[in-house]
Amino acid sequence: MSLFASPLSIDEGLVVAAIGRAESGTSGEIRVVISRKNIADPISAAQEQFERLGMTRTAARNGVLIFLAPRSRTFAVIGDRGVHEKCSDLFWQELAAAMTTRFRTGDFTAGLVLGIERAGALLAQHFPRGDDDHNELPDGIAKAD
Repeated sequence: MSLFASPLSIDEGLVVAAIGRAESGTSGEIRVVISRKNIADPISAAQEQFERLGMTRTAARNGVLIFLAPRSRTFAVIGDRGVHEKCSDLFWQELAAAMTTRFRTGDFTAGLVLGIERAGALLAQHFPRGDDDHNELPDGIAKAD
């Protein structure tokens, strides 16, 4: 079942599978949050959800959150301190631009999967998965309050 009634259509199975694939090569954690509200400041809303979901409690501070608010046509992708130490602002700008292209066509699933794959590749490069690594956070799509 989709989190939203039409016209928003997200294949949750594809998104969750993408998170699992992305996290299989990294100790990093990726979460997706979808809000039903109009969001004026998606970065602030994403930061609030980042805290609410406990993403600052990962061992290497290497979580990435994709926050989508389709009603207001906004989204944000944010990373924890460890991720910001390893990547440039250009990475986030390019990631957001690529996702925006998919979102503008209404393909929210493809936009989310693309963002997850690119974030996962960055995390795998800088935070490779160790033998003792375990999934610190759930992979499912979360709803914003």
